[in-house]
Amino acid sequence: MSVASVRRAAKESVSGLPRAFWWLWASTLVNRLGAFVSIFLAMFLTADQGHSASFAGFVGALLGLGSVVSSIGAGVMTDRLGRRPTLLIAQASTAVSVAVLGFMTDPVAISVVAFVVGMASNASRPAVQAMMADIVAPEDRVRAFALNYWAINLGFAISSVAAGFVAEYSYLIGFLGEAAMTMLCAVLVFVKLPESRPDAVAAGGAAKGGEPAVSMGTVLRDGRFMAVVGLSFLLAVVFLQSQVALPVAMADGGFSTKDFGMAIAVNGVLIVAVQIPVTRFIEHRDQRMLMVLAALLGGYGFGLTAFAGSLAVYMLTVCVWTLAEIINSPIQMGLVARLSPVHGRGRYQGMYTLSWATASLIAPIAGGTVIDRFGADVLWAGCAVVGTVTAGGYWLLMRRVPATGLATGAAADTAPGVAAETAPEKAAETAPEAAAGAAAEKPGARPSAADPAGSPA
Repeated sequence: MSVASVRRAAKESVSGLPRAFWWLWASTLVNRLGAFVSIFLAMFLTADQGHSASFAGFVGALLGLGSVVSSIGAGVMTDRLGRRPTLLIAQASTAVSVAVLGFMTDPVAISVVAFVVGMASNASRPAVQAMMADIVAPEDRVRAFALNYWAINLGFAISSVAAGFVAEYSYLIGFLGEAAMTMLCAVLVFVKLPESRPDAVAAGGAAKGGEPAVSMGTVLRDGRFMAVVGLSFLLAVVFLQSQVALPVAMADGGFSTKDFGMAIAVNGVLIVAVQIPVTRFIEHRDQRMLMVLAALLGGYGFGLTAFAGSLAVYMLTVCVWTLAEIINSPIQMGLVARLSPVHGRGRYQGMYTLSWATASLIAPIAGGTVIDRFGADVLWAGCAVVGTVTAGGYWLLMRRVPATGLATGAAADTAPGVAAETAPEKAAETAPEAAAGAAAEKPGARPSAADPAGSPA
């Protein structure tokens, strides 16, 4: 491949997205560059503060519990208050609570503040995802979500290295550094990002044009969307076995922490290296089959771990399920955006976020329990089974949706009794994808209250 073709491919990957998206993307990158605390928190609690490993695990669980609790509340805030206010509140709260956590020494105080950190840090996700759906044209969303996911992994890869050096010098600097970077995100949002929410739905009232309000009951009654949430949860439980079960199994097999570090590093390196080109390759292909493929690759990627007897094979299995992650993430996020009514995107995104937050609580417990009682091979076989079931679920769910546009099915399958979007808005969002999956949308047709050009306020 020539240098010119590489440049052309890179330009095509980033062109055509509104300026507001890039400010949102930049805030994501800055946030992940400063993500120090989650990396060294367990070491801080045990090596620096002298607490037990079980207490460190308990604190980690409280972080996850905070995420679960805030998922729905943040989604409601995103719809009621707006995307921008929710982002500002979440990021400012995260900055303050992370800084406070660095000064805590009492176990009760650490537990309480850690729970608050979990709530605050997760509260921004529904707002970010809803804002991205607001400001990016439907045909560009898969690419936009992929670029955002790439920024998350690039930032985390850099912060993982930086956190080791920071922790050697001072854990407190790590806490304060993350607080400062998170506050910088809030400043970026305040200065550069306009509010993108369409005309607000009053509590218990109706949106502009007589559109009924979207409540959490609406979300729960949306059978197709809740099926997506359930399938997302199953796949998340599989993916999250990399956090606890995989290192435990490798340690039981005689591998060192250095070996695990090298194996899991493949995940981040591969995402940074191939996320964008893979997304370009799959962007306009049959997304129904790609979702099925991703579930199978995820399940059987972890299933292959049962046959790993060397570091090279472990690294190969990581490659397989990382490819599943690369395919699944942007397509799944695009699907969630398509199935979400314009005036209920925050609530829908909050429910989707809940699937991952809940999985982050259940996956470590389930993985550890299965390994203790039945052995690691049974766990990896179970991952293959769950991946197969999830793939079947995606196939059944999406079999009536046209291959060239998942949004086509969303138009006729919104929540019961709710006209999710006005006819002009829905036609503008679904027509390009239903026609060819890649046709350009006419100027001004985006279902967004933001400047169509994406220029920040």
